[in-house]
Amino acid sequence: MRNQVSWPSSTNLLVDFSHPGRGIMGTIAHSANLLRSSSKTIFKKKGLMPDTQRPEPTRIYRWAVLIFISLAQAGNYYIYDSINALERIFIDHLGFSATQFGWLNASYSVAAVATLLVGGIIIDRIGTKKSILAFAVVCLIGAFITASRGSAPVMIAGRTVLGLGAESMIVAVTTALAKWFKGKELSFAFGINLTIARLASVAADNSPTWANRAFYPNGPGGQPSWQNPLLIAVAAGVFAVVCSIIYWLLESRAESQFALGEAGTTDKLELKGIFRFDTSYWLVVGLCFTFYSAIFPFRTFAIEFLANKILAAHGGVNATDALRVASLEQAGLLNSLLPFSAMIATPLFGLLVDKVGKRALFMMFGSLLLMPVYLMMAYSPTSLYIPVSMMGIAFSLIPAVMWPAVAYIVQQSRLGTAYALMTLIQQIGFFLLNLLIGKANDYSHAGLGNPDGYALGMWIFSVLGFIGLALSLLLRIRETGPKAHGLEKP
Repeated sequence: MRNQVSWPSSTNLLVDFSHPGRGIMGTIAHSANLLRSSSKTIFKKKGLMPDTQRPEPTRIYRWAVLIFISLAQAGNYYIYDSINALERIFIDHLGFSATQFGWLNASYSVAAVATLLVGGIIIDRIGTKKSILAFAVVCLIGAFITASRGSAPVMIAGRTVLGLGAESMIVAVTTALAKWFKGKELSFAFGINLTIARLASVAADNSPTWANRAFYPNGPGGQPSWQNPLLIAVAAGVFAVVCSIIYWLLESRAESQFALGEAGTTDKLELKGIFRFDTSYWLVVGLCFTFYSAIFPFRTFAIEFLANKILAAHGGVNATDALRVASLEQAGLLNSLLPFSAMIATPLFGLLVDKVGKRALFMMFGSLLLMPVYLMMAYSPTSLYIPVSMMGIAFSLIPAVMWPAVAYIVQQSRLGTAYALMTLIQQIGFFLLNLLIGKANDYSHAGLGNPDGYALGMWIFSVLGFIGLALSLLLRIRETGPKAHGLEKP
């Protein structure tokens, strides 16, 4: 669950939302640090040119660094989203319950919380080139463990390892980019980084289409493979390690030849003073919890849910094998619309909000847009593309407003703690909702034979939407009153 977005100058922030997914952990770097060029000596070793005499890296060199570091992160994203299309195969052929499937991402979130507490410290101590490679190797190990055996405990262990490496890697990549880019180039570089990484999520959601032979090596009527799609994720992990090694080599060569900027600071959670934040901050945190808990856990189960909704209109349990394969492919396409739409629209919404303000009002609109989509998917005969498109707009709009809004509410000196705490609570939401929706699907016996059983889970998501709307309404009231922080101003 990870959406890196650069914000215009008035917000002065660079944000990674995430994965889950992903995303998300501690990667908000203060732009005052990100945009500042370093005039200090990076290395003072005998025979190296003093930093003040070195030229800056050439544009081609910097963009080569951007490409390889973003491709490494894309491998990370692909591994995380690689299980999305496998729920039915895991349930039918590995004996998983929906709850156990939910544990695959819930365990990732548990590891992500640990990452929030220690990941930034590791990066600060060993540097970006070492940390990116080390965390990429951890991601590869997690992917390998997940693909090694069709057992729930083994796979959950693999996803836990992935959580330890993946979120820390995102932090390291975000930190490293500040060495290579500054000013307006930095914003554009983060946009490119986001685009490349999110394309990997889109590819994972659509893997039943382009990697159909991996899912069905014996054809639509044959035994599907649970392992082949996960081996593609292992290959993505190998690719991430290779790109990380290339980045190591590029940075090592540059350290002796070019003047590099300072790495961006990583956000750390400081327990002292967390209860002194303003009420507006806690309203934004509550909205963050409800919004992301309604999006990313939904994506965990979405492909199976959408495929069964499609099949229910075409024969249900009597549908042909060809129809079942086609429904899986269409469901993957629908699920991929969320990261794809956010990849394009979130920066545009950020620009719009910077021009007109009304941040609390926009959060209200996004919450209102999200609120009915789950019940529409559960009960309405309308095309699934309508509620998914509405969700895509909300998924693009709310993050574009919510994360930079914190900088208006919290003092600059406390932003690191504010974002780290916000992300910690967000990950707790991922953990709880992945398990809760899995339990709800098991309790209601949701599946192709009982597509109405998904309604309970959809109601849970809808309740989160109602709570999010209430929180955004309270935030709007507060920010139009005497204790406003300027959220409604351009």
